[in-house]
Amino acid sequence: MTEKPRAADPGDTGSAPGGSAPESTPGEAPRVVIRNNRKINQTSEPDGAAADAGSDAPAEGLVEDAEVVVDAIEMETTALSDSATDGPPVVDSPADPAEDRPAGESGGLAAELEALRAELEERTRDVQRVSAEYANYRKRVERDRSLVTEQATGSVLAALLPILDDLDRARDHGDLVGPFGSVAEQLITALGKFGLAPFGEQGDPFDPTRHEAVTHQTSADVTEPTCVQVMRRGYQIGERLLRPALVAVADPE
Repeated sequence: MTEKPRAADPGDTGSAPGGSAPESTPGEAPRVVIRNNRKINQTSEPDGAAADAGSDAPAEGLVEDAEVVVDAIEMETTALSDSATDGPPVVDSPADPAEDRPAGESGGLAAELEALRAELEERTRDVQRVSAEYANYRKRVERDRSLVTEQATGSVLAALLPILDDLDRARDHGDLVGPFGSVAEQLITALGKFGLAPFGEQGDPFDPTRHEAVTHQTSADVTEPTCVQVMRRGYQIGERLLRPALVAVADPE
């Protein structure tokens, strides 16, 4: 009996028997390649036993090649799936140095910080106290300086008061005329620039703090103690009295 020709298997890829499996390129999807999946027709006829035995050897090799390719594909697929499911490497955040610091050391730093704060507050109070003392010192120095200046000026002007008294008497007698009168007026004006002010005029109310009464008399023309005669004028610098005025006082009847 003659062997019937076999029909072509749809799963046959046309590869030569015993050929090697195509290699997969990295990054490409794996392709399952089955070298030969043709069914071997076995007959029990005695005449076709030798032919079937000869065609069985290539079929066994193809099956083994297909199994090797399938195993390789499964390994590559597993590796790709593992690399796809694995996330980015977990990077541990740096540990806080304060967490690794011993408890005793942290307590020591807190105590040192409190000590520094207390010292800072003390130094601040010292600075504030020194600033207040310095401000008071400046005020006292300025007041003393003004007082010293006023006293020095008063001493000089007090030494010139007898000259002014002579000028007043010369004016009362009519001798303060001509060039001499002009010089006298310039002197009085210059002394006035230093704050010298005369007081004491006839008819002023009597003030015991500024007037010195030489005589007392009564008069029906006054309603209160009044200076009726000025014997010597008084002088003052600002609010400071240099010399009281000598006056005659008339009391009401």
